[in-house]
Amino acid sequence: MKRTLYIISLLLCFNLFGQTETTLEPKIENCAWIAGNWKGEAFGGQTEENWSTPSGGSMMATFKLINDGQVSFYEIEIIREVNDTPMLQLKHFNSELKGWETKDETVDFPLKEITATKVVFEGMTFEKISDNEMNVYVDIENKNGEIDIVKFNYKKS
Repeated sequence: MKRTLYIISLLLCFNLFGQTETTLEPKIENCAWIAGNWKGEAFGGQTEENWSTPSGGSMMATFKLINDGQVSFYEIEIIREVNDTPMLQLKHFNSELKGWETKDETVDFPLKEITATKVVFEGMTFEKISDNEMNVYVDIENKNGEIDIVKFNYKKS
C-alpha cells in the first residue's frame, strides 16, 4: 500500500512539473512579440530578419543571409490568417532577386500552436527567450532526405 501511494505521489509530481504552457488563441496578435529587427548567425554567415507588427491581419518580414560580405539569399515571409488561423508563408530569392519557387508557389508552414513564449508552425518554431532574444528552429531537408533542425539565435538590434 505504501509503495502504491509513493508511485501515485511521484506521478502527480511529474505531472505538475511536466505541464506545458497554456495554449493561446490562434490569432496574429498572439504572435506580436516576434516583431522587430533581429540579427544572428547561421549557415556560416550573418543573418538579419525584420518583422513588422501585426496590421491588416498579417505580419511581414524580410530575411537575408550574408556570407563573406555578400548576400547569399533573401526571403520574404508573412504570417497571415488563413481559415481563421495564422499561417507562415515565404518565398526565397537569390542575391539577384531571382525567385527559387515558381511564380505562384510559396513555402507554407501551418500553425500548430501558440503559447506566451512559442509560435509553433509545422517545420518552423519561434521561441521567445527574452524581450531582446529569440530562437527560430527550422526543419531543413538534407541531401539524404533526412530532416535537420537548424537553430537561428537572434538578438534584437
